[in-house]
Amino acid sequence: MQYILASASPRRLALLRQIGIEPRVRHSNFSEAADEGFSAAELVRLNSLGKARAVAENISDEEAVIAADTVVVLDGKVIGKPEDEDDAKRILAALSGREHSVITGVTVICGERVLVDAVTTTVRFRKLSDEEISGYVASGEPLDKAGAYGIQGRGVLLVEAIEGCYSNVVGLPLVRLGEMLAKIGVRLL
Repeated sequence: MQYILASASPRRLALLRQIGIEPRVRHSNFSEAADEGFSAAELVRLNSLGKARAVAENISDEEAVIAADTVVVLDGKVIGKPEDEDDAKRILAALSGREHSVITGVTVICGERVLVDAVTTTVRFRKLSDEEISGYVASGEPLDKAGAYGIQGRGVLLVEAIEGCYSNVVGLPLVRLGEMLAKIGVRLL
């Protein structure tokens, strides 16, 4: 089986390599849907499917396209990537000392088979000081990440606990992906 990752995310690529998948990377030009009228889980499923379909044209039955979309949800509202440093500080202050959800939609397309799912992980931040928030934002790490943090980097210092799939918080739920690939006949173990 050959794999195509419909994402330019270095984090998703690293996660796939971690489980022995070395995909070709093809950035999807799919325009993501906004959160209006959709639940967060519906939104990420819709966006991951759109990304996968945009890349899946003209693939063979021996190729599988993998796509994902991740959002952070606090108080029922989707939190995307921060617009700038001030927005990142605002987001991190809102997450401080609280639980939020990280929801990733994942799609696998192989031949006529289209599998779409969403995984939710609960993340609890410890109480953060203004100085810690400013220091983390100054690192530049939160500026390109949903929820303004990356658990796989310095952002791990913000997280008190998680309930659910760690790799989901990074951006690709590997356990669920493995289950989906098994449905199309791929055994990773």
